[in-house]
Amino acid sequence: MSRLVALTTGQQIVFGGDQVVEVEAELADAFQAGDRLVVVQEDGALLHIPANEYAIVDAAVTAAQAGFAELAAATDDAISDFFESFASRLADDAVFAFIAAANSLDIDRARKRGRSTTRLELSNAMRSDMVAGLRGWRDASASREEIVRTIEHKGWSVEARRAPLGVVGFVFEGRPNVFADACGVVRSGNAVVFRIGSDALGTALAIVEHALRPALEESGLPNGVVQLVESAAHSAGHALFSDRRLALAVARGSGAAVAQLGAVASQSGIPVSLHGTGGAWVVAGEHANADTLQTVVQHSLDRKVCNTLNVCAIPASRAAQLVPSFLAGLDAAGESRHASPRLHVVDGSASFLPPELFSRSVEVERASGTVTECYATVLPESDLAIEWEWENSPEVTLVVVEDVGQAVMLCNSYSPHFTASLVSSDQHEHEKFYATIEAPFVGNGFTRWVDGQYALNAPELGLSNWQGGRMLGRGAILSGDSVHTVRYRATVTDHQTHR
Repeated sequence: MSRLVALTTGQQIVFGGDQVVEVEAELADAFQAGDRLVVVQEDGALLHIPANEYAIVDAAVTAAQAGFAELAAATDDAISDFFESFASRLADDAVFAFIAAANSLDIDRARKRGRSTTRLELSNAMRSDMVAGLRGWRDASASREEIVRTIEHKGWSVEARRAPLGVVGFVFEGRPNVFADACGVVRSGNAVVFRIGSDALGTALAIVEHALRPALEESGLPNGVVQLVESAAHSAGHALFSDRRLALAVARGSGAAVAQLGAVASQSGIPVSLHGTGGAWVVAGEHANADTLQTVVQHSLDRKVCNTLNVCAIPASRAAQLVPSFLAGLDAAGESRHASPRLHVVDGSASFLPPELFSRSVEVERASGTVTECYATVLPESDLAIEWEWENSPEVTLVVVEDVGQAVMLCNSYSPHFTASLVSSDQHEHEKFYATIEAPFVGNGFTRWVDGQYALNAPELGLSNWQGGRMLGRGAILSGDSVHTVRYRATVTDHQTHR
């Protein structure tokens, strides 16, 4: 068996068992001996991993693997001390000043590149949430050897016990709070390797230097148990998610990038937890209260994150009463942010809205700057699949449907199968909605409740949609205490027992 040392322009690479893709000149010229090529079997994408990027990731995973083995000897108290030390440093203004300065530089660089900074800014609220989350892990019950079940037999018994999973790999977008939250896997005895987006790498490095690494040292935990991949290259993420030493791969970010990372991990035999495309749906039922709908819309658009309202569906029979309520809620959300909202209307639904909305000009804040756009524009039904990534101006799609059944059909066809809410006073409508909607998170009001820390009082490592199907044996909120395996331990009291 020989190794790949070069690529040639036009060289055919097999993928999917019966398809081929040709190597382009740019890839052929860049590929050097020692580099690696990952062929995504789903679509034939050729992912180039330079040797230096592979080496960075290999070193991080090797250190984490050693840290995981050493962590088995650490006490639960030492793990608690780590989280308290980490939290205390983030809460210390003198320490945090270094992190804040790095975050400011990251924000400036991102803005110059026309990138969104909505989730990048390490605000006081985000800082407080990070501290609270770490202290939540500090106080969480230890579950490394928790007995899940005991089965008694004559002369012997079997215990089912939780056990750590291993090294968990994370690739996520530029949200500094995720960096702290994901350390929760240490609570259950796991090690972690992070790769963060280039926008927030400076912030992450500062967190490691001034808070994370000192906390590991002070608590006596092995330094390898938490590793940051110090690379801004996308290929570092590809290298990490193709490393078969990972016990779990967790990806958060944009839909296409996350889907590709998930494909890389899956074909490498690594279990995945993915959260790419977000955006919540609110459906008004035949028995919806107009005031309730207005409130739900307003409180589901307070900021842009994955569980923000993205599509609202209203039945035609109630449009005269409910469309004005929807618009009032949308405008209220904009007013609370001192910004004009932006509305998209599915083709065929425009006649249910005031015509002047389609000619009104508004100032909309985009990542690239403030632009003038129409308040409302028409889009095709297929664009219900778009997740609106807005900065400060709330942005949402409205579709008028025949009934709740059609709304469910559209949601199941175009949404990422993530978050859905039905506004109705009729319990039968709710039961039918819950039974037919393909979403792991279903409610009857505002959509922003979908969050591990907010809903379950436990810091989350990631949320998963059902875009790739339902998950085996766990919910769509991935938390530190859900990253485990189960071991079985037999105790024989009568050694004459045999089969």
